[in-house]
Amino acid sequence: QARLVESGGGSVQAGGSLRLSCAVSGYYSGRYCLGWWRQGSSKQREGVGDIDTDGKVRYADAVKGRFTISRDSANDIVYLQMENLKPEDTAMYHCATDHECKPGIPGLGLLDVWGQGTKVTVSS
Repeated sequence: QARLVESGGGSVQAGGSLRLSCAVSGYYSGRYCLGWWRQGSSKQREGVGDIDTDGKVRYADAVKGRFTISRDSANDIVYLQMENLKPEDTAMYHCATDHECKPGIPGLGLLDVWGQGTKVTVSS
């Protein structure tokens, strides 16, 4: 059974950096889209970005130029490197997979498997 486990969350000051990891296990095909989405105090789901099997990456406008998604295919881990963090980045960050990335907002619409989330808090 496929499973995602996020890690790397924490508390940082504005301008700081964090790297989140999403470890994927049990995905039989080895081909999948992995996306990151977040849920802050508004409780709305906000797409962050996604990466497909071929390495194509998309980012939501709010994080472009600050966040970087990368994939360690050998170990089935996807990273979300977050730089120049802002208080508005405070949220629970989740990774999710599906067989392909979905059109529209990067990181959203992936329904196959979700991780439990990792908390990121950015103070001003």
